[in-house]
This record gives sequence, C-alpha cells and structure tokens, in this order.
Amino acid sequence: MIVLGLDTCLNACSVAVLDGDTVLAHASEAMARGHQERLAPMAQAVMAEAGIPFSRLERIGATVGPGSFTGLRVGVAFAKGMGSALGIPAVGVGALEALAAEGSGLVASVIDARREQVYFQVFEDGQALMAPDVLPLGTAAARLAELAMGRMLTLVGSGAPLLADAAPGAAVLTPAGCDTRAVARLAAAKAPTPIRPLYLRAPDAKLPGGISL
Repeated sequence: MIVLGLDTCLNACSVAVLDGDTVLAHASEAMARGHQERLAPMAQAVMAEAGIPFSRLERIGATVGPGSFTGLRVGVAFAKGMGSALGIPAVGVGALEALAAEGSGLVASVIDARREQVYFQVFEDGQALMAPDVLPLGTAAARLAELAMGRMLTLVGSGAPLLADAAPGAAVLTPAGCDTRAVARLAAAKAPTPIRPLYLRAPDAKLPGGISL
C-alpha cells in the first residue's frame, strides 16, 4: 500500500511517502508556525522525489492531535481535501501514538500543553495502556512513577523533560514533531474511519470580552 504520511501538529512540518515498509521519500522542517504555507509544497516535493504521481496514492495518514490547534487543523484539512479529490481514505493518527513509535517497550508520550499541564499517554510494545488525556504535571508524574517502578522506560515528546524526575533512568527523547514514516505505517494498519481532530482541551485563544473560541 502506498501511503502519504503528514504531521503538522507540533513544532515541525513533515511528510513521508511509503510503499509498504519501504520509505520512498521523507522531508521534515522544524517550525512553530507556517505549516499551512509549507505543507503543500513539501508534499509535492516529496512525491516528486519518490517518483510517483499523487494518483498512485492509496491512503493518506495525518496526525490529528493533541497539539497546536492551528497546526493540526492544517494537516487534517489537507488530508481530507486530498483524500476526497483522489477518492482514497484519509486516516487519523494520534500524535501521542505516533510519538510512541520513537521508542520500544514501555513508552510514555508527553506533550507540553502549557499551563502546568501535559498531554499524556502510555504504551507498551505499541499498545495503548490508557486513553490520551490532558493532566496536571503532578498527576502525570504520579501516574508515571507508578507505571515505571523498576522498569525500563522511554519518555518522548516536548513534555518529556518535565516528567524525567518521576522516572529516574528513563530515556528522554524530544523530537520537534512526529515521524511521518511512523504515521504512514500506523495509518496503513488502521481501519479507515472519518478523520477528525483530537482536542483534549479548549483553545487558549479568546475572543474580545473573554469569550472562548
């Protein structure tokens, strides 16, 4: 299956195209903003490097959050639009699930959600041990300490350093974004369902007068 993987949820814009387990092309740029302007040209360049037309794609996988509200909407809208135009499934992949692919065994994916909170999910051998959640730092640290007792653990994500003290000896990985090669592989393995953003918290931005968006 030829799959295009996209990630715009975090602090990078990334695209990869895979044919089965073979990576045909991959590109990633660290950025906090500007995903909307960069995503389409990057996808076009990656497909050109792979040497295949968009019409040969069989599936699109995109990270759906949690993460930047603006960024994740960019990726979801792009995937939905391209999937509709090509008549192929657009499949959502959780950012925490994609981050967990950076490690093996017991892995805690942790994204800094600001305001003393983290987006948090724990996996073992690729299987989720809990649903994705947004937790206060203290709650996440206590949960992590309980899970990690005497076990090798990998912490991955922008919030990983915030919980490192709760799991002494854990490996700490802080990629700017999700690896879209993993996103494509995960998307290929999922049953196609309508792609939707994963919001675990209301947006920080507010309208005049304190009215939330």
